[in-house]
Amino acid sequence: MKKYNVLVVDDDKEIVRSIELFLKADGYEVIKAYNGLEAIDAVMENEIHLIILDIMMPELNGVETLIKIRTAKNIPVILLSAKSEDCDKILGLTAGADDYVTKPFNPSELMARVKSQIRRYTMLGGMKEEENIIKIGTMTVDTDKKTVTVDGEAIKLTKLEYKIVELLAKNEGKVFSVDEIYRIVWKDDTIVSDNAVAVHIRHIREKIEINPKEPKFLKVVWGIGYKISLD
Repeated sequence: MKKYNVLVVDDDKEIVRSIELFLKADGYEVIKAYNGLEAIDAVMENEIHLIILDIMMPELNGVETLIKIRTAKNIPVILLSAKSEDCDKILGLTAGADDYVTKPFNPSELMARVKSQIRRYTMLGGMKEEENIIKIGTMTVDTDKKTVTVDGEAIKLTKLEYKIVELLAKNEGKVFSVDEIYRIVWKDDTIVSDNAVAVHIRHIREKIEINPKEPKFLKVVWGIGYKISLD
């Protein structure tokens, strides 16, 4: 039986813990986040099949978080809110939510909605048979085995180098700034010099590119950041 990963996002840790218990009882794997920024990082770093997302959170609220996630991923999202007004429901659904549950919620109802959204997502082809395999031209990234091959040849990468490749490959064509790469890969919010990331990028290019000076996969977008793309 396939394991499905559910991301639970709420600044109330007791609510997250409660939902986690219900999900695990039904056989789901649970990834937790306590604000919008952590949620975005979790989506970029993990294979997520469904998100349960609270609306009222500090820093980045649920609707703002949803809008940012929707620019890169088409994952089912169930919004949670203590508010019951129609305007909040409409705002969330307009932003791209798939369902809406008002607190306090019935655990059985929430689990039924989780099952329904995952079943719908699967039936519509949102999940591919080999979700762990990312193919970009002749480069293959196996996110389960944490391996990278180019033209069928295994590439030996350090842990940080692999994490950079996986992040960019999972978001093919999307440009990540130096600060974004550092925060997600190093899991550190401190400011970093461009050189720290650039050195790793150079080493990756030397390993995966035939001609690092004319990269086929890993490219710089001057003044913005880096991306993996065949364009």
